[in-house]
Amino acid sequence: MTPFGVEAAATLRLSLVLLIGAVAIVVAMLVLMRHAIRTPGGRLTHHQGMRLVLWLGGIIPTILLLALLIWSLPAMRPLPVKPDTLRIAVEGEQFWWRVTYRPAGAAPVESANELRVPVGRTVELKLTAGDVIHSLWVPGLAGKMDMIPGRTNSLVVRATKPGRFRGVCTEFCGLSHALMAFDVVAMEPAAFDGWLAGQRRPAVSGDALFARHGCNGCHAIRGAGQGGAIGPDLTHFGARASLAAGVLPMTTANVAGFIRHPEKTKPGVRMPAFPHMPEADALALARTLQGLK
Repeated sequence: MTPFGVEAAATLRLSLVLLIGAVAIVVAMLVLMRHAIRTPGGRLTHHQGMRLVLWLGGIIPTILLLALLIWSLPAMRPLPVKPDTLRIAVEGEQFWWRVTYRPAGAAPVESANELRVPVGRTVELKLTAGDVIHSLWVPGLAGKMDMIPGRTNSLVVRATKPGRFRGVCTEFCGLSHALMAFDVVAMEPAAFDGWLAGQRRPAVSGDALFARHGCNGCHAIRGAGQGGAIGPDLTHFGARASLAAGVLPMTTANVAGFIRHPEKTKPGVRMPAFPHMPEADALALARTLQGLK
């Protein structure tokens, strides 16, 4: 994957340098082996042989490894975090992602299954888990980091170019571990600020079907009355590009099908099935949810 983050780009450079160094060492070893095999016996005295071993087997490798270590140390230093750094809390659930934006001096904004970051700005991801161990990894942005219940880990990132990229869970967390993905959207700073301001607004309206079928027992739609916090926040559900944590395209049929039979898409999911819900109600509710933008 092409890097779009400072840490991922540094990791790629480090990997390339180490690969070049490893290839050079292997080639040098092969040349020496060929020379040793073809050279007639007695060409080197014991003193010359020991000196060759000392330099080629000890001094030169030590210098090379020390130089690589010194060169790579800056890449291990995390990006600096300032008081005004944007903090985003990401909590792993079975099998989705709770995402809460916590800008300095403003109220938090909750979303789910999508992570948006401003290009060129440092972002601190505060990672934890609500049930079992998960692990967040966006290959093009930064290294992976475990998400452990009862503990908060910090991953500091900075995107370098806009675009939509893929993130995944890399710690086995249950039957649908492989179906727990998310989109990372890197946006220009002005566009990100506008998007975040829009996310603070409540939904335009609610829907009677949402409450009639008990969806508000687990999900919240801000501006549509009381809602639960067990499942993902659905306030701006229709603006997301995918459904069920990156598994399905956002279509009316997919949303309706997932409402009635989530276990068919995600085995082991905690969301209850609604096979008793009439298909017409499911489609109507799906269209309402898709309109929440």
